[in-house]
Order: sequence, then structure tokens, then C-alpha cells
Amino acid sequence: MTMRVRVKLPKIGMTMEEATIVRFCKQPGEAFRKGDPLYEIETEKISQEVEATGDGVMVEHAVAEGSDVRVGEPVCVVETDGMPG
Repeated sequence: MTMRVRVKLPKIGMTMEEATIVRFCKQPGEAFRKGDPLYEIETEKISQEVEATGDGVMVEHAVAEGSDVRVGEPVCVVETDGMPG
């Protein structure tokens, strides 16, 4: 069964509270596989791609590139048969 899932900003470091969305690696309508990067983030300490944990299709970006997002807030919406991340 296919479902839509909001992909939220993960907490990558112990002190991480927010990150800037540098760029989206997948555009709406584009399919991805487990391990593919969905988007790239930057904090004061790191720059990192956030990977999908399952297969799916990017539905929409919940924020614009360059936006600051707090941990736990939605970054994008995907359609998947499993959990994307």
C-alpha cells in the first residue's frame, strides 16, 4: 500500500537544533531508492546529505532551498511503500 509521508529533519548531532536546507537532490515526481540522497543540509558544524531509508517518489518540498528548519519539522513529502526516513 502506497502512502504519503512527511520527511522530517533528523537530529544528527547531540546539540543540533536546526539546519539550513542547502539543496534538494530529488525534485517532485522523481523516484528514489533506499540510500539515495533526498536533500543536503548545513549546520554550524557539518554539511551532509540526508539519505532515504526506503524507495519512493518525491511528492513536494515543504520548504524552500536556503530555509532554516528546526529538528523534527517537515522538509519534504514523499510517496512510499515503506518508511523513507
